[in-house]
Amino acid sequence: MIRLFFVGGFVVLFLILSIPIMIVEWIIGKFNPDVKSRSSLAIVNWAFRCVRFLAGTKVEYIGEENVPADSAVLYVGNHRSFFDIVLTYPRVPRPTGYVAKKEIEKVPLLNVWMRDLHCLFLDRNDVKAGAKMILTAVDMIKSGISVCIFPEGTRSETEGEFLPFHEGSFKIAAKSGCAVIPMTIVGSAAIFEDHFPKIKKAHVIIEYGKPIYVKDIPKEQQKQLGPYFQDIIRTTYSKHR
Repeated sequence: MIRLFFVGGFVVLFLILSIPIMIVEWIIGKFNPDVKSRSSLAIVNWAFRCVRFLAGTKVEYIGEENVPADSAVLYVGNHRSFFDIVLTYPRVPRPTGYVAKKEIEKVPLLNVWMRDLHCLFLDRNDVKAGAKMILTAVDMIKSGISVCIFPEGTRSETEGEFLPFHEGSFKIAAKSGCAVIPMTIVGSAAIFEDHFPKIKKAHVIIEYGKPIYVKDIPKEQQKQLGPYFQDIIRTTYSKHR
């Protein structure tokens, strides 16, 4: 339980003590939004690296050379743990907005940092809001900000079993023309979810696949992009398991 105490304590202290930084970031954003995006990215990446250290998590990153550093992309990955964001965010080479469920937007202070980091909040019960979010994500990518989404829509509760990948997730890439980076996460639930409420040492593997453009996928498979990308991630996952 001591790791849970350290991680939880650090997160709470960071959110409270970073209030002055939020104000500075707001001022910077008024004059130079790009500088604000990059400084917010650096600050939160530092915090996430601290969380990873306090949790005692060792991460093996594979295929990072596949991620373009000069253009925005759509990351899609399997989702088993709250720590999936903590472990993947510090490796993004450019400002990246994660898609999160609407409920998280109500968490004080955390919601400020998430907005500064271009995160998008999805109401899973509102189809119109979901369509609007996709258009917002497309505009973000066209402006040079990457997007990360977990197409299962929620965390899978069983190791090695994936929930269906929602087709709507891939409209972001289809409409923007950006590359899709398959992101396979192996073993992240061993940090926390497998023995809730304890946090334990774990070895996690995260592999980034080669960029794939929707326009290059055979026409018939473009009609079912969810299964197409899920098969890629499942194959990579099975290799490491």
